[in-house]
Order: sequence, then structure tokens, then C-alpha cells
Amino acid sequence: MAGVHPELAPLAEYRERLGRVVRTHPGVLLHLDEPIRLASGDLSRDFVDAKLAIDEPEAFRTAGEAMCRAAADAGAAFAAVGGLLVGAAPFTFAVSTVAGSRWFLVRTEPKGRGTDRWTEGTRLTEGMPVMLVDDVVTRGESIQKACERVEAEGAVVVFATALVDRADFSRRWFDRRGVPYEPILTYRDLGIEPVAGEDQPAAG
Repeated sequence: MAGVHPELAPLAEYRERLGRVVRTHPGVLLHLDEPIRLASGDLSRDFVDAKLAIDEPEAFRTAGEAMCRAAADAGAAFAAVGGLLVGAAPFTFAVSTVAGSRWFLVRTEPKGRGTDRWTEGTRLTEGMPVMLVDDVVTRGESIQKACERVEAEGAVVVFATALVDRADFSRRWFDRRGVPYEPILTYRDLGIEPVAGEDQPAAG
């Protein structure tokens, strides 16, 4: 079971370091003149490429440590970490490396041949405690789909996180399921407009 490494820094320190990376790494946080359509279907003038943010080894390690620290602060012990392809992949491996845990990746559809599995990597078993990760969460479709899929295989989601959350939808969704959810950075930290919707008030 993955636990806290004594050398991990406080979460606030990781948030400061990763926030600086997201704001200053060329191409990661873009403020555009015209809105673009996000993967969620929403329009926004702000674009965040979280995978690019951790393309260097130091930032990759920092993201893994930050997510492990967040899980530890929530009291979550996990045997495996994973999420939906492809956004969750680098964060899955970052956390697995730091925590010394097993990893898995959830497909967007079954493999279609062989064992026709939904997941790759470690085999999820009944009652296995797992942590979910993602890169950027807006309405949360990806991380929620991952949650539903691993629960359908019998695993228990004990914690969920993302590098950046652009709204508050996922926090409410996980709250309703009784799962601790703590993104490393939010739209508030980055000074970008949240995505408004049915249960998300517009900014201002």
C-alpha cells in the first residue's frame, strides 16, 4: 500500500512550484483573443496544456510528489493509481514512480480483441483501493468515467486529483460519492475564468 514518503514537502509548496511552472512554461497557459472549444465542449479564451507542463523530469517528479502529498493529506492509502487515456497517463506514471504503487490506464472503449479489456496495466480486483488522476478537469467527464469504470470492476476509489481544475463540477460530483477530491491547482490559482454551467455560477 502506497504511503507518504518522509521527504515530501507540504502541499502548499508544491502548489506554488507547479503554479509557477504552469504560468511560465511556454505554451502551457494560453490567454487567447478568441475563444476556442475545450474537450468538454465549452468555449474559453484560456487554454491549459497540463501534459506539456510536466515534460521535463523535475516538473514530472514534482507533479507526482504533489499528488502523493494530496492523497496523504486526505488520509488515502492506495494500491494502484490510474485514469483515463490519454490525459491521465503521464500523471499516472509520475504518481506510481513516487509512491512505488502499481498503475493502470482506462480505455475510452474496450480493446476490441484478445481479452477485450477496458483497463491496461495492473489488474483491478475486488476491493482494491485506487487513486484517480487527470491532467485538466473542466466538467469532469474523463475522471468521472474512469471512476465509474474502475468501480464497475470492483475497485474502490479512495482519492481523486488533477493538476488543474477549471471549475467546481468534479468536487461536487465526488463529494456526492463520498470520495475525497483535491486538485493541485484550480482556476482561482491561475486567474482564469471558470466554466459556468448548470451548477457552476458564472464569474463576476
